[in-house]
Amino acid sequence: MKKILSLAITAALTLSLAACGGSTESASGTTTDSSDTKANSGETRTLKLAALETAYGADVWKEITAAFEKATPGVNVETTIDKNIEDVIGPGMKSGDFPDVIHLATGQVKGLTETFVKDNNLTDLTDVLSMTVPGEEVTVKDKLIPGFTDTTITNPYNDGKTYLMPMFYSPTGLFYNAGLFEQKGWEVPTTWDEMWALGDKVKAEGISLFAYPMPGYFDSFFYALLNEVGGADFFNKATSYTEGIWETAEAQQAFDLISKLTTTYTEKTVPANANKDNFTKNQQLILDNKALFMPNGTWVVGEMSKAPRADGFKWGFTALPALKDGGDRYSYTFFEQIWVPAKAENADLAKQFIAYLYSEEAAAIFAKVGAVQPIKGMSDKLDGDNKLFYSIYDNGAKAAMGAFATTDPVEGVNISDTVFRSIDSLVTGAKTQQEWVDGIIKASDELRGALK
Repeated sequence: MKKILSLAITAALTLSLAACGGSTESASGTTTDSSDTKANSGETRTLKLAALETAYGADVWKEITAAFEKATPGVNVETTIDKNIEDVIGPGMKSGDFPDVIHLATGQVKGLTETFVKDNNLTDLTDVLSMTVPGEEVTVKDKLIPGFTDTTITNPYNDGKTYLMPMFYSPTGLFYNAGLFEQKGWEVPTTWDEMWALGDKVKAEGISLFAYPMPGYFDSFFYALLNEVGGADFFNKATSYTEGIWETAEAQQAFDLISKLTTTYTEKTVPANANKDNFTKNQQLILDNKALFMPNGTWVVGEMSKAPRADGFKWGFTALPALKDGGDRYSYTFFEQIWVPAKAENADLAKQFIAYLYSEEAAAIFAKVGAVQPIKGMSDKLDGDNKLFYSIYDNGAKAAMGAFATTDPVEGVNISDTVFRSIDSLVTGAKTQQEWVDGIIKASDELRGALK
């Protein structure tokens, strides 16, 4: 699942950070008692890693941490990997037991990462960029693709410092069954007018134009669309709550488009399954030729690898259609983040571990399960579906990055819920377009004065 965009890890390496003196499992698989470890560690340093379990699986983290232990003598890595990682580590953190490093992206329903950002409870990781990658002769900054540490996500306080490091990245866009298009002789729409025409055409065959896994997946769609209607400057103003921005012609164009897509062309069964437990049923609509397009990220291939599919199915991927012929088309780049709590006991070791994650050794391990690091030259090493996905920017699409700006907590206001998670209500008719827009304007007004 994404974000939930997406991503990586199962219970093979489970450790409850909430438990005191309980059993833990090191990356090498040796079970020890945590209290004994503390008492008899000698010079051994222990790094506590917590990570969200997503589509990439837990074994990749087991391999990564074992490799780090081998490359860093005297280090033992304890891991907590869970689909509900916030619930697992939350109780322990309330009692002062913090992981040293947490792999959990922004955009999760419970918003743990956003809470740490808003509360200024993150360790400054700017110096990681100047660290030499362990085992290599190049710095982390020199290995990273430019732009990934210049976003409002990685640098949330507008102070020139990096607090969240970019991890696996995924171009997002519209996924479809390329085999069906070949069978029918259909062209993939390049403009929204062409998209509407195709939607009217396939409706006669009992096929919906559009579906989405969960309403949260509209973040990447919405961010790309904001760039299409007004460019980067408009996107930045919108995501920083500039007064009056949602009442401009550009904003109205975006609202009208999403309203038309959700109320007229979206499969009506989607909201019932648009949740954590059943979202794959909505993704299955594409594999069964019951809907044509869905917004998603590259992780969907792994999520649906064992799902049944129509004869001749093969993944297709495209950027959002342009507003007009020859106009700009955008594909939002979703990327996960890894970070260090301000109260981590071993922040320096955590930084060393994060630097290691950008090594050629680590990148190769991640790549085996389709988890692609934002490292220069990685796209050249890909093949198959990933080659198709990561070449989208080579085929004319522009990249969009960034998100709504961080604010101090404002009681009762969650911009992600207001903008994205209201999409279900548009599809069902429980909320009108104007009610949705009014909610966005109200939330934006309330957050403006709380900007970091």
